[in-house]
Amino acid sequence: MSFCANLPREHRHVLSVDVEDYFQVEAFADEVDTSTWDSWPSRVEANTNRVFDLFARHQVNGTFFFVGWVAERFPQLVRRALADGHEVACHSYWHQAIYRLTPDQFHDDTERSIDVLEQASGTRVRGYRAPSWSITRKSLWALEILRNLGFSYDSSIFPIHHDLYGVPGARRFPYVHVFADGSRLPEFPPTTVHFAGATLPAGGGGYLRFLPLAYTDWAFHQVENDHQRVVVYFHPWELDPEQPRIHAKMRSRFRHYSNLKHMQSHVEHLLQNYSFVPFRDVVTAEKDRLTPRVAA
Repeated sequence: MSFCANLPREHRHVLSVDVEDYFQVEAFADEVDTSTWDSWPSRVEANTNRVFDLFARHQVNGTFFFVGWVAERFPQLVRRALADGHEVACHSYWHQAIYRLTPDQFHDDTERSIDVLEQASGTRVRGYRAPSWSITRKSLWALEILRNLGFSYDSSIFPIHHDLYGVPGARRFPYVHVFADGSRLPEFPPTTVHFAGATLPAGGGGYLRFLPLAYTDWAFHQVENDHQRVVVYFHPWELDPEQPRIHAKMRSRFRHYSNLKHMQSHVEHLLQNYSFVPFRDVVTAEKDRLTPRVAA
């Protein structure tokens, strides 16, 4: 039996937001060094408040994965997330791809972000999402560090082929990493669908922004037919078509700037037609039902 087959339909899907500024994305990492971040005009406060307002209008709560750098400079965003009933979770401190870090660097970055978020929120941080889905086969060692740091779940492993991320062949639906000592870390992948023998991404980020809503609705129905949850994710900067343009490679500019003017309407379509909850509302209930996978 599916692990969520008996859950009420109105609690089926998960809504998440990766809180980072427009100049912090992996697509611009070659052009924007972290040492220059303070010199860029920030838009993350206004954009994240826009997301809060949007969610409030639709009376929906989600999980906000904060970059620690952002939370340290804008702790009022963390406090508003909690005041509005959302979950606060971790999205690293420096938003650097994990497979470019050493285990010690990753540990220190993550620990720093936890400290910032817990100081701003006064609550324990239980969820983690890697920058740019960068837990790949090269960096599966990061999972044990997350377990050791006390996280209750991860949402970092994208089971697709991509030039920047992905673990092709990984499980498409939630499962649990089991470590040598018997400890466990639940994994909640972003949503994919099977079509013509391929695993295709759906329901989040650029895939929600670029692709027709008819495709997104089809993907939701496919996942519902499998008695599973869609994991929706997006970034506050995706609702900001007026953001400054960064000179970068054509592919990076295309990925970042395409269809920004339509993203808010796409998100509103989902909020109007589907029901959502934060990760915290599903993790505890489902962690003992997930398929185990021995961690590498």
